[in-house]
Order: sequence, then structure tokens, then C-alpha cells
Amino acid sequence: MHSTETFANQLLQAEKDREGTTALTEQNENFTTEDAYAVQLEIIRQKLEQGHNIVGKKIGLTSKAMQNLLGVNEPDYGHLLDNMVVENGGEVSFERVMQPKVEAEIAFVLKKDLKGPNVTALDVLQATDYILPSLEIVDSRVKDWKIKLQDTIADNASSGLYVLGGKPVRVDQVDIAQVGMVLFKNGEIINTGVGAAAMDNPANCVAWLANKLSQFDITLKAGEVILSGALSAAVNAEPGDIFTAKIAHLGEVSVRFSS
Repeated sequence: MHSTETFANQLLQAEKDREGTTALTEQNENFTTEDAYAVQLEIIRQKLEQGHNIVGKKIGLTSKAMQNLLGVNEPDYGHLLDNMVVENGGEVSFERVMQPKVEAEIAFVLKKDLKGPNVTALDVLQATDYILPSLEIVDSRVKDWKIKLQDTIADNASSGLYVLGGKPVRVDQVDIAQVGMVLFKNGEIINTGVGAAAMDNPANCVAWLANKLSQFDITLKAGEVILSGALSAAVNAEPGDIFTAKIAHLGEVSVRFSS
């Protein structure tokens, strides 16, 4: 049997070598989601030991389409670290990523701690300082994205990098379930979405996260950035691509990939 540490080291090595590893679920068919979160937390523990800091969380698999694809009925989550932030309009070298895809989402920045269980969407809105448009660059340390739910969870929910844009907007100034999103790739519309695509309202996603994390005795802290979930499907990125997302009332956010 593979230990938590073995799998964590395998994913960390894949990231370092920029060479995808075999799916963990292929190596151990009894690998559970609990095992997977244990691997994720071990990876984060090692990264904190190396001097990185947690700056927030990301929520994945918030859309019914993605849940159906992986045969699950709830989202998953990963940690955001201080070395994952890319400036709005900034450039990402392909030496920093392996097999990136881009998604547009709404980012929440908290002004109060949130600790489950029993956190509601209203609690989330009251604890939110402001929201921003964001691009999440998801990436996988598993070869060819051949992943099941447990693989993506272990791999920090396939987190890569993220970009925050626009200017801060208070949640009471927008109906976040109704805001429209348009994602452009190299100037052409490639995807559209709406706030309600993420569990009917992105605030529901953040409430789910706070409640899920209470199982691990983890609190969402004031100041943390929460990427609330993709508003449409992830799009492959190649060197030279420029992505821009425009979200109604929240402004725009963009990133460019270089070779």
C-alpha cells in the first residue's frame, strides 16, 4: 500500500520535474477521498515548511456538468499559496505550468473568519469584504489529466495559479447569482456563463467550503481569497494565448501565456 507521504512526495516530484505521474487511483484502487485529502494536507504541510503561506482556498467541481463528468455529487477544494498569484494582465511562462487550463470565476475576499458547520450563504455574504473577477489556471500533476475525483483532490484540487482583476465590489451592490461572464481566448469569445452556474449562487459554494473544512477543524480566515468555482468549462492554454474574462459589474481580468 502507498502511504500518504509516498503519494504526496510523488506529486511534489512530478511538479518539480514537470513530468506527469500515473493517477494515484490507478496505483491503489482502494484510494478514498479521505485518503486524498490527507495527501493534499501533507503536500501543503511540506510547502508551508518550505516557507510558503496559505492565502486562501479554491473550490472545484461546483457545476453539475463537472460533477457528472467525475461521477460525484459535491464539490472539492484546494489551498491557494502565496506563490500562485499572478498579476492582472501578467504573463505566465510555460516553465511554471504543465498542462494548464483556464476558468473564469468570482473571487471572494473575507473580512471575517468563517467556521462551519451550519454556515449559510447569508453568513458568507456578511463575512465578505468584497468580490472580484478572477481567472484560475488549473493544472494537473497527473499525466494527461487522466483523473478521478480522488486524484484531483490529492493534487490540491488541480490548483495551479490564479489572477485577480477588476476593482473591489461590495456584495450588496450586485446580484451575484445573476451576473454574466464572458471568457475570451485571443480576442474571441470561447465561453460564457452566469453566477448561478456555481451551485445556484457562488456564495453557496463558499458556505459549502466553510462547512466541509469544519470536518478538518480548518477555519476560513479574514483576508483569505476564496475562488468560488468556475462559471463555465476550463479551456486549454498554449504558449502565446491571451485570456480575458469580463464579468458584469465586476470588470475584467486577463493573463497571457509565454513560451
